Amino acid sequence: MSESDAQLLRRARADPEALGELYLRYRDRLYRWFRARVPESDASELTAELFAQVALNLRRFRDEADGSAGPWLYGIAKNLVRRYHERGRVETAARRRLGIPLRAYELDLDAIDDRLVAEAAEPGLASAVESLPSGQREALELRVLGERPYDEIAVEVGCTETAARLRVMRALGKLARLVGA
Repeated sequence: MSESDAQLLRRARADPEALGELYLRYRDRLYRWFRARVPESDASELTAELFAQVALNLRRFRDEADGSAGPWLYGIAKNLVRRYHERGRVETAARRRLGIPLRAYELDLDAIDDRLVAEAAEPGLASAVESLPSGQREALELRVLGERPYDEIAVEVGCTETAARLRVMRALGKLARLVGA
């Protein structure tokens, strides 16, 4: 019969292997619990921090759940998540006061996928742009690459604003047909 959590925690005071057994027993459940409450990148760190706290506080464990360490471990986890969110609020408030932009550094998988698709289409796109009539190509480049408003494009290419809009629209339509978008 395997040892109870309480027995493992008592043994872990002298035998680090016992803590390793407890870690293996709870690691996945606690990671999933953290993952449901914080970003994935932080869930692993909080799981590791939880077991570091357990190692430092072995003598504070009181068996109040018939040999299960679950309530004690989840209590530690709850405190870690609370501190995590408090720290985030403090950092956000400080950034706002200092005028530092708030940015998420998580991977934007959609943006990465869009870039990969764009890179794959680049050779065909360049030749498709070259095949556009010069008026459409110029209007498109001013609008898309130059990010210019239509009234400025109209002055630049010598047409009305409506004609500039039509040139850009037709150029985009032709490009979509040519590159198969």
